[in-house]
Amino acid sequence: MIPIDQYAYTNRLSNVHPLEKMVLALSFLLFAVITKDVLISLITFFVMSTFILFAAKIPLSLYCKLLLLPGFFLLTSIFSILISFTTSTLPPHYWSMSFGSVQLFIGKASVDTAFHLFFSVLASISCLYFIALTTPISAITYAMRQLKIPIIFIELCELTYRFIFVFLQSMQAIYEAQQSRLGYQKKRRWFQSVGYLVTAMFKDVFRRSKQLHEAMASRCYNEDISSHYVTYQTERRNWLGIGVSLCLLGAVYLGGFYL
Repeated sequence: MIPIDQYAYTNRLSNVHPLEKMVLALSFLLFAVITKDVLISLITFFVMSTFILFAAKIPLSLYCKLLLLPGFFLLTSIFSILISFTTSTLPPHYWSMSFGSVQLFIGKASVDTAFHLFFSVLASISCLYFIALTTPISAITYAMRQLKIPIIFIELCELTYRFIFVFLQSMQAIYEAQQSRLGYQKKRRWFQSVGYLVTAMFKDVFRRSKQLHEAMASRCYNEDISSHYVTYQTERRNWLGIGVSLCLLGAVYLGGFYL
């Protein structure tokens, strides 16, 4: 079990109705993305991080590590936005460098775009981590069933999620077998071992998926996986808190907008 999945089942908010958590996180997410306001993004990040660290009791070290995962992609995206080039007159800029007729520069508009993008992405990541760290997949599919989402889509999500762990288990077993045979000692053997690892891993996953399909067919599978789902109870105070928080967020945005 990977740490995210482990904490999703054992955190302090795991028994809260999944629809309440999803509505809270997705509402803040949409508000931050649509408005593209730095203050709203910071408030969203602070609120989601507070719920993750203090309400759900997720360790700070784990949360920081998870925030670093998309950091590389965010930084590369910001870098590509900041650096521009032109062969004509330079627009308002902070820095420029010439290479013959081509001029590299960091424009004022690019800095403003990158600044807003950074905080919008930070807010979005915190919202998604709030759902991932506090809501197990069984609760998410329970909420999807409550929303009357087509069963075939829900079951595809469940099977896909299951095969993520099958994929990881297969990769770990093959990697340990290769490591015990010194498969990664030299550069050439490293590339060969990685190629064998990928090939064997996909073969094993396809073999297991075929076995799963045959097992389900032998049990008269009729496009509905019968499972016992944990039921959740909604609480009026939670919905009231979500409504109040969204109203306050809207008031902050409107107050800053008109000022």
